[in-house]
Amino acid sequence: MTNILEKIIFDKKTTLEKYKKTFTIEDLKKKISSCKNYLNFKDKLNRNEVSVIAEIKKASPSAGVIIENYDPKKIAKQYLNSGASCLSVLTEENYFKGKLEHIEEVKREVKLPVLCKDFFIDPYQVYLAKSFGADAILIILAAINEKTAKEIYNVAEELNMSTIVEIHVEEEAKKALDYKNAIIGINNRNLKTLKTDIKTTYDLHKVLVKHSGPLVCESGIKSEKEVEEILKKTNINNFLIGESLLKDLDKNSSILKRIAKIAP
Repeated sequence: MTNILEKIIFDKKTTLEKYKKTFTIEDLKKKISSCKNYLNFKDKLNRNEVSVIAEIKKASPSAGVIIENYDPKKIAKQYLNSGASCLSVLTEENYFKGKLEHIEEVKREVKLPVLCKDFFIDPYQVYLAKSFGADAILIILAAINEKTAKEIYNVAEELNMSTIVEIHVEEEAKKALDYKNAIIGINNRNLKTLKTDIKTTYDLHKVLVKHSGPLVCESGIKSEKEVEEILKKTNINNFLIGESLLKDLDKNSSILKRIAKIAP
């Protein structure tokens, strides 16, 4: 039976071919050289404080459409005013209803580093993401083979972009340690079944304690109480939070403010 991750990757290959027919890598390099508003994503997390990567997305396979009147710029401003350290912008078209252009819109509106949250399967996408203003990219180890992951990582290093290497199981956690300069994200959501379990963070952080870069707890976080508990048990002080904020942004902005003020 095909899982949701396999479906997304299959469709991503088709979408990517359309971009390759429109932009050569040389085209993208020219666009990158003309952009002057890049920020250091990793540095924002390398601090002795609680940092929130606040996610901007219209929909997801697990939740369906989250925001009908979707305005990435407006969400970005609310996140900035509520104390977010960085932003994660979903750009996957078919399942999350995103666009790469949303990164450009957000970067014009707020001065926060932006992660291009997508399914990277080809080094070409790193050039593509940076050409639209992204400061960081995502490598999901469950989605691609080790050779492709290393190629994508190396291009991101060459382009001076931050990389989040995302893991969900112990085998991936051990592999992630090879990416010395990366941020490692522990995804509590199983991308094959879409179920979340915070226990994933508790289990996997033990494998990652020797990693010199930042660790990020991703998915399933709904309150400052959970953040405090994770921080206490693991010393992880970076959190990627999306759906629990987006479902009622006006109300939940106060939760983001309280999380951002938690002392490690």
